[in-house]
Amino acid sequence: MPASGLPFDDIRTLLATMPGPDMAAANAVRARDKELTKPAGSLGRMEEIAEWLAAWQGKAQPRVDRPLVCVFAGNHGVVAQGVSAFPQAVTRQMLENFAAGGAAINQICAAFDLGFKVFDLALDLPTGDFTREDALDERSCVATMAFGMEALAGGTDLLCLGEMGIGNTTSAAAIYAALYGGEAAFWCGRGTGLDDDGLRRKVAAVEAGLALHAAHLNDPLEVLRRFGGREMAAICGAILAARQQRIPVILDGYVVTAAAAILHALEPLALDHCLAGHLSAEGAHAQVLARLGKQPLLALDMRLGEGTGAALAASLVKAAAAIHAGMATFAQAGVAGKDLGTSEVVYDAGGAG
Repeated sequence: MPASGLPFDDIRTLLATMPGPDMAAANAVRARDKELTKPAGSLGRMEEIAEWLAAWQGKAQPRVDRPLVCVFAGNHGVVAQGVSAFPQAVTRQMLENFAAGGAAINQICAAFDLGFKVFDLALDLPTGDFTREDALDERSCVATMAFGMEALAGGTDLLCLGEMGIGNTTSAAAIYAALYGGEAAFWCGRGTGLDDDGLRRKVAAVEAGLALHAAHLNDPLEVLRRFGGREMAAICGAILAARQQRIPVILDGYVVTAAAAILHALEPLALDHCLAGHLSAEGAHAQVLARLGKQPLLALDMRLGEGTGAALAASLVKAAAAIHAGMATFAQAGVAGKDLGTSEVVYDAGGAG
């Protein structure tokens, strides 16, 4: 990163120097799509995904050969307020489960041939309890963002972002409330399965945090460090690094989107290389995605985290690339098209000839 001596200024510099889409590559995909053996537009969003992939990979023939799911894990001091149905020790226990191949995300990655990495972000050192203090100081927040940037080494061509951290939906709710306003209760869901008393404690914790940090909420990076976890800071860094390296990104659910929302609040174009993998059943995710201008690829009432929604969506992105690359053109297949002077080829609603 640039060495200005002011860490958050370095992050702002990165945001100001992000590359844009490669429109020549996107236009090449659009031109080829018109020649493929199907009615124009008949594959709907799958066609849009192929164009998006080309624009952000910078390739007229987009491919997904090395997709990677990155899960960042962190612990949160706000758990002390009784905001989770599970103890904080579960974060590390789940990382051990990931390593043993026993989690849902392991099965999804195996099913769709996705690479998988997990990053332990100082689990034995929870962030500060944001109801009483800052979650992170500026230096450690930026250092964790830098760690997230470095996590992309290895030549991946599609990045799926996930998280693990008991209590992190509380931090996410606080971030949304700080960025967008409204009642704390609007942004708070039941997370890992809170009962009514637990949900009330969660709302109270967010309200207390908003009151404590009220004078500093006009800067999204201050919102991140005062409320966020290390996993969220690392996700911000990974999103930024992916943009610099022209790696398209799929966002997971409520917590990953909270990290992404920080970048969007700083620069509305910061997430143009990102797709929303799914609509989470947690909290007010639909309202957040609307604010970010993202239409989720899937809506399966999931709220697990772990990158599961992003990984499932990656199967669609892989399929979109394969369809575009592998389909024959009308000329190759010897199929008459509209511009060949025929009106004999009729397509039904299923897209068959």
